[in-house]
Amino acid sequence: MMIYIAAPLFNKMEKEFNERIDKLVVDQGFETYLPQRDGGSLSELIRQGENADGLSDYIFNLDVSAVEKCDILLFLLDGRVPDEGACMELGMAYALKKECIGFKTDVRSFADGNDNLMIRKALSKIFRSEKELAEHLKNRADIDILA
Repeated sequence: MMIYIAAPLFNKMEKEFNERIDKLVVDQGFETYLPQRDGGSLSELIRQGENADGLSDYIFNLDVSAVEKCDILLFLLDGRVPDEGACMELGMAYALKKECIGFKTDVRSFADGNDNLMIRKALSKIFRSEKELAEHLKNRADIDILA
């Protein structure tokens, strides 16, 4: 089974956090699609001299294809606001009837301790610790093995 990890990827701290969660998911027996690794960073590739127009189309199509192929979308919600690209990926996955789950350790929220209802309602569950997420994924992997 493949899990698409939808998350912000615009600074070192975000990328390192994403990689840590990716490892946690892989350690539970899943394959992953991590856009910063598997699709590339548009801004970094442009700085390296790549063509911006063609590259934008390539990365967009690559990520859309990965959302279509994934079994589960894991939305990393930490940050001042949810990442716009990850919101788009969540919307696609939800519309495609993929299992969508969230992970959030950040205490900041949209209103009164809650995230935006369009995000919250698209996610079947939001996990609050790495241990909780790992246990869910392990149980999910064990169920899939028995099926």
